[in-house]
Amino acid sequence: MRNISKAALLLFTVVLLLSACSASLKEEQIAAKDAVNEAFKGTPKEANNKNEDIAFYLPFGVEVKETSPNNIILKDGSKTYILFYNQHEGPESKVVYEATMKQKKYDLNEIFEKDQHFGFLLIKNTDKNMNEMTIGAGGVKITSQSKTKQLSSDAAIMSEIVHSVTMK
Repeated sequence: MRNISKAALLLFTVVLLLSACSASLKEEQIAAKDAVNEAFKGTPKEANNKNEDIAFYLPFGVEVKETSPNNIILKDGSKTYILFYNQHEGPESKVVYEATMKQKKYDLNEIFEKDQHFGFLLIKNTDKNMNEMTIGAGGVKITSQSKTKQLSSDAAIMSEIVHSVTMK
């Protein structure tokens, strides 16, 4: 009987420690907001990719998988990003944001404004550990599925990409 009690206590302790070590959704949302805000206020990365409408920066490991009018599918290992752009909208435009907001209700909705530039971060918790995250700037947005514990790191990558986009 003692061995069962010890095993149960050990199992309880391990579960408690593991749950305490993982970041909460709220903490990761705040960290993602900070990452987007930092990218939004900083200098955009220099473009290293382009198509007929836009030029944009892709971090190491991120590749163009497919292109179609106004959409570019990006891959980084098993991670997929969808980069959408409307070349007729400027950096101050809210059209893409307003259209995205009509699609669903988001758990986190943050807006960033600086020097005639408009940006946003939207996060929708889709399941216990998964989220849909969209980051936008003017007429550009990028969307991906992200595990809760990776929200901030994915937000940093996505922000670098979306804030680097320049229309031709």
